[in-house]
Amino acid sequence: HPSSLQTEKGLKQLVALVKTYMHLGGNHVQWNVVSADTLKDAQLHPENHRDLIIRVAGFSAFFIQLDTRLQNEIIKRTEFTF
Repeated sequence: HPSSLQTEKGLKQLVALVKTYMHLGGNHVQWNVVSADTLKDAQLHPENHRDLIIRVAGFSAFFIQLDTRLQNEIIKRTEFTF
């Protein structure tokens, strides 16, 4: 969630998360730093978000071109915070 990166604490938590993941053998992460509100607005007004590109399971895609079910799943993931 974008708000996770707006404070020093949030940024430190993200850095710690990535370092721990890599230390444990992880080799790939992907993030979309976009708010759920932006994604929901893109569903309602796709004409205003033609350039919104997001990461989906290892590839990039234009959000408004995705199936609505996948859009909703991405919105759910976006609302997760730590």
